[in-house]
This record gives sequence, structure tokens and C-alpha cells, in this order.
Amino acid sequence: RFGLKQASPSVGERWGDWLPLSSPQAMDVDYDEDEGARPTGRRIKGRGGEQDDRYAGKAGKFERLPLDDGDAGPARSIEGWVIIVSGVHEEAQEDDVFEAFAEFGDIKNLHLNLDRRTGFVKGYAFIEYETKNEAAQAIKNMDGQVLLEQKLSVHWAFTKPSGERRRR
Repeated sequence: RFGLKQASPSVGERWGDWLPLSSPQAMDVDYDEDEGARPTGRRIKGRGGEQDDRYAGKAGKFERLPLDDGDAGPARSIEGWVIIVSGVHEEAQEDDVFEAFAEFGDIKNLHLNLDRRTGFVKGYAFIEYETKNEAAQAIKNMDGQVLLEQKLSVHWAFTKPSGERRRR
């Protein structure tokens, strides 16, 4: 008999008394063989850790905007030139910011973030102009100006990296 009668030995029995010592389906296992052994060293987890063809072909090629010039400076977004305005008063309305910056050109987009908890402005805004010249004029004329008793700081939202490569 090779089947087990009970889940554990009874009082006075030993484990070896009720476990079969040999069975017709016994397997010979050689634990010294390393057929599927991996190379030793550091294993990288996540995407790209092992050789895969996930980014092979066209799937790994990403579009880029054409470079206007090779030096560092402001970068064009997909639709226009974006500036960031910080120091916006918490009770400012979208119309207040729009009127202050509309004199420098046609504003394509104005994004004024609100705090979910309080409902007040977070203190910054993104403004998008059609041309680089309009955005540059807004930066030049509005940086350091006062809107609703607060001094504004106006800069380019996106800039191209300098000629040297950044470390990853």
C-alpha cells in the first residue's frame, strides 16, 4: 500500500511509520544539474532588462519637432509658444490674467490651475501664443510687473537643452 491513511501520525507513531518509503512513481532528480541556470551578475528588472523586440521596427521611433536653431533657448510646443506666469494672486480670475497678457498678441490658450480643496488659484498660469515674438514681448514687458497687488514672474515654459548631453 502506498496511499496515506491519515493527515498526521497518531500519538505514539513517528512520521516515518506512516509515510511510504518508496513508490512505483518515484522520480530520480539530480540536483547538481543546472540546465536552466542564468548567467551570474546583476539582473535588470522591468522594461528593457532582457532582450525583447518591443521597440523593434517603427514602434520605437518617436516624432520630434523640427529644431529652429541649434542653440539652447525657448522650445516651441505642438501648437504654439508657451510661457509660465508665477506669482498670480490666489483670487485672480481668468479674465484678469487674459486682459493683462492679451495686449502682446492673440492668446491661443490660457490655463489657470485651481486648488481643489480651497477653489483658489494655485499661483501660476500657462499662456500660449501663436508666435515666438508675441510670447517674447509678453515675457519682456510683464516680468516683474504687479497684477492684483502681487509681483509676477514670467518665463518660457519649455526650453531646449543646452548642447551638452544630460546624464540619465
